[in-house]
Amino acid sequence: MKYYRDSGIVLRNHKLGEADRIITLLTRQHGVVRAVAKGVRRTRSRFGARLEPFMVLDVQAHRGRNLDTITQVELLEPLGASLVRDYDAYAAASAMSEAVIHVADMDSESMVEHYLLLYAALRSLSYGKYPPKLALCAYLLRAMGIAGWEP
Repeated sequence: MKYYRDSGIVLRNHKLGEADRIITLLTRQHGVVRAVAKGVRRTRSRFGARLEPFMVLDVQAHRGRNLDTITQVELLEPLGASLVRDYDAYAAASAMSEAVIHVADMDSESMVEHYLLLYAALRSLSYGKYPPKLALCAYLLRAMGIAGWEP
């Protein structure tokens, strides 16, 4: 098995079976990764609450055929906790996470740029530095520029 460790931002999650969940992450070195977190929906899960959207994590996983498997998670910054309190900020963060899934390509240079841009945008939303609509527009324009669709 080939293990890797990377920092990442949880973009979304889906239920899988009775106790598992599919997590979509934007990682710094590996781009957009889909991975299975086994047993996280159980009440005694070791890292279930850490895998919620907009959490910044240090993840250890191993490669699979279709999906990777998450084996260890450390929480670096809980941005999701402050974003769920404000509906406009949460809506903007959701739009950012959907946009990065569709815009991020597999070029190693742009992966790091997309990661840093999303991290900065989510931090500004969670700290309330700028209005959410303004932060979303600025993020989308910069993400399109990184992807090569600069206006």
